Amino acid sequence: MQTFRRAHIWTLTWLAALVLVGLAAAPALAQDADGDGPSGDDQIVFTGSLVIEEGDSVDTALIFDGPATIAGEVRESVVVFNGDVEVTGTVGKDVVVLNGSLDVRSGAEVGGNVVSQQTATIEEGATVRGDVQDLPAGIEIEGLGFASRIAWWFAYSISALVLGLLVLLIAPGLDAAVARAVRDRAGAAFGFGAALFFLIPIVAGLLLVTIVGIPLGVFILLALALIYSIGYVVAAHAVGRLVVKPPGSRFLAFLAGFAILRVIALVPVLGGLTWFVASLFGLGVLALALRSTAVTVPPAPPPAPAMPPPAPTTT
Repeated sequence: MQTFRRAHIWTLTWLAALVLVGLAAAPALAQDADGDGPSGDDQIVFTGSLVIEEGDSVDTALIFDGPATIAGEVRESVVVFNGDVEVTGTVGKDVVVLNGSLDVRSGAEVGGNVVSQQTATIEEGATVRGDVQDLPAGIEIEGLGFASRIAWWFAYSISALVLGLLVLLIAPGLDAAVARAVRDRAGAAFGFGAALFFLIPIVAGLLLVTIVGIPLGVFILLALALIYSIGYVVAAHAVGRLVVKPPGSRFLAFLAGFAILRVIALVPVLGGLTWFVASLFGLGVLALALRSTAVTVPPAPPPAPAMPPPAPTTT
């Protein structure tokens, strides 16, 4: 039974990962009807090279692992996580290379910023209308458009998925407490969550004012992303429990709620608002769940059986 349960858990985990990969990779599957090359689509490559030939035109180019050659036109941005990039054509907005070399050849044109970890090579005769930046100098993610949004969505989805599954594995008893808190005290969860969401960074800032509290304040500020993400995955589990009722699998409930929240996260503005509300609500649910678990009084042991009366003695 334990082996079956473990296999079931890993099957759900890989299924969720494949769904997320499929959603993120869907734009990359679009091809020209002629088969001559990419044109008019957002091109996403997970592993391998991407070549935009001269005369071809795409919207956005996103490569996770592999080189890119831009000889044609990219109307939006080019973002490469790991790989070398050569631009001989036209890029309408930014070119971002997180790990790899970047060469902008003579005659090429970049309408936005050029950002790379290694120093970019800009040949004489190339046109860069924005700034040439190194990664430590910072990146304006808001200006990268669709590519940055889908990359961040994918990375955060995988990280939050792993975090949520770890929470369920480490604290299996949390499932019943979360379901109980959502069912009986949803309003209180929002109140507790709002207090935690806003008070934690305030307390960290106050600690930074004192000499002895500086290390603790710094640690809390660094942990804020993790704290809020824990709230987010707890909220996903709570939402899933509204769909998958007990005694259904807690992992299946989490994956159902997680899928709902991550699909909403793809919608601009609404996705950010949903993350805020979910993180806030999840922190409140977690606080109530931990509190109810802590104050639960264990059942009293059954009374000891009565001693049988002594056997009568005969004389």
